[in-house]
Amino acid sequence: MTSAEEDTSYIDYETFLSPDFSPAQFANTLVLTTNNASDTPLDLSTPLSRVLFDAQEINTHIDTLTTKSALPLLSHTQEQTEASQSIVKEIDAQVASLNDGYKRLEKEVLVRYETAEEVRTVAERLWETVRLGRSVGRSLQLGRQLELQLAEAGGSGSASKGQAAKEDHRALVRCSNTLLSLKELFGKSKPGEEGAGLDKIDVVKSLGDTVIAPAERTVLSKSQQIVREFSMSSLSSGTSTTTFAQTADTKARTTSALSALYLLSSIPPSHTKKEKWEPDILIRALQDYLRTCLTSSLASMARSLSTLPTLDRTLLEVSARCQNIIALEYLLSSITPPPHSILPSTIHPPKNFLDPLLQSLETGSLASYFWRTLAGGLNTKVMEIVNKGGVSARTLRTNKKSVGEAVRECVVRGCQVNKGEKDVETSWEREAAVMVASVVGALGR
Repeated sequence: MTSAEEDTSYIDYETFLSPDFSPAQFANTLVLTTNNASDTPLDLSTPLSRVLFDAQEINTHIDTLTTKSALPLLSHTQEQTEASQSIVKEIDAQVASLNDGYKRLEKEVLVRYETAEEVRTVAERLWETVRLGRSVGRSLQLGRQLELQLAEAGGSGSASKGQAAKEDHRALVRCSNTLLSLKELFGKSKPGEEGAGLDKIDVVKSLGDTVIAPAERTVLSKSQQIVREFSMSSLSSGTSTTTFAQTADTKARTTSALSALYLLSSIPPSHTKKEKWEPDILIRALQDYLRTCLTSSLASMARSLSTLPTLDRTLLEVSARCQNIIALEYLLSSITPPPHSILPSTIHPPKNFLDPLLQSLETGSLASYFWRTLAGGLNTKVMEIVNKGGVSARTLRTNKKSVGEAVRECVVRGCQVNKGEKDVETSWEREAAVMVASVVGALGR
């Protein structure tokens, strides 16, 4: 609309184009200008005619403007259409070029990539097969090595002298290390590790059932048997016939057995926060040895106190057992634990085999533990003899003093490992007093 037309038009375009324009407010103003506020009723025909006339006037202006500008509008629209068609043609050419490039890339890259991916998958599977084959081969090799080492260690304790002479007690340690290697191999079962997938191989399962598990049981049984048969005292035989070579062989055999038990003890998980580790199988075997000594000593002394003529022989055997225990204690303190291949680095191995045993028994000496435990059980046995009465009880009371001296000599003699020791009697005075009190104290005055 031109400025001249705006001047001749009575329509207030600024009011209608204002951002704050409100139709309700405009209608209210229009009604109030054409009526008095006190008129009842209001005449709405006049403002309505005004509004209709204004709309007709605006429509007339629109028709006029459209008629005058029809040709420029059509020309502009035609130019825009032609420009759009030109752009579409260019875009079509670019899209066709992109499609051709994609097809070329698909042929040169994607097809080759798919082929390469297939080759990579085949190579990965071949590598997994080779790795698994190597792991199976290593496990079979270790299994065969374990069989040979087990044969070197010899059979059970009932073997003949010729077979026993060929036995190599050091093979027990070699068997234990081989078993650890197998456990380490089977323990690496995470994807990508050496032992992954071995649990699905039938020959490996058969190896575990027919070779590994029986071999471990054999090594444990033979090692525990050697520990149970440990003896270095000559008191029970009455003569000192043990040679240096025999003593050295006994120590070596026992050391091998203890090392094997140490290596085959249960291992805590690698994520454990413990710094100390107790070799449970080793400690259990040593505790069984001590328990056997205590049980045998307590039973034999209880019988001998009922029949005093056999007491001297029984006390000699008890002293021999104590000497064996002291010799075992010295041996345990001198053995340094062998290297353990699967022990977590966060866990420190014990400095010797004696410390974990003493900690489990809560004592400072095996001999002291032996005498004090024996005294605790012996006191009950003596009370049973006294309460039962009869000839045994009267004889025991009559010979109370001599029995006490014999028991004291038993303790002193049992603590004399090396000949010529003069200070043992005072060193073990407390244990001797406890033993004497356990027998004499129950007899009364």
